[in-house]
Amino acid sequence: MTGDAIVVFMTAANRDEAVRLAEMLVEKRLAACVQILPEMESVYRWQGEVKREREILLLAKTVASRFDELESRVRAMHSYETPEIIAVPVTDSSAPYLGWLLAELRENS
Repeated sequence: MTGDAIVVFMTAANRDEAVRLAEMLVEKRLAACVQILPEMESVYRWQGEVKREREILLLAKTVASRFDELESRVRAMHSYETPEIIAVPVTDSSAPYLGWLLAELRENS
């Protein structure tokens, strides 16, 4: 049983922004863990043009009930006009990991 565990995919313009977002999310208990992956290249259409940009990928482990606040805080800090913030459900998880994740999201942990 995974409760409402989710993984939130986000991109950032650079490593400094990614670190600021990750630290804020963990400090505010909006995510139990945020992984910052190395630079990658994204190809996308924006305002009628195909763009290629280097970005950093963040994976935040949290629960669906925290998504709205997570999204709001990320959007407030993010340099992008329309940041990528996509949640996917966790369909299975080891019980010890899930227990840790849920414990880290409690206010009095």
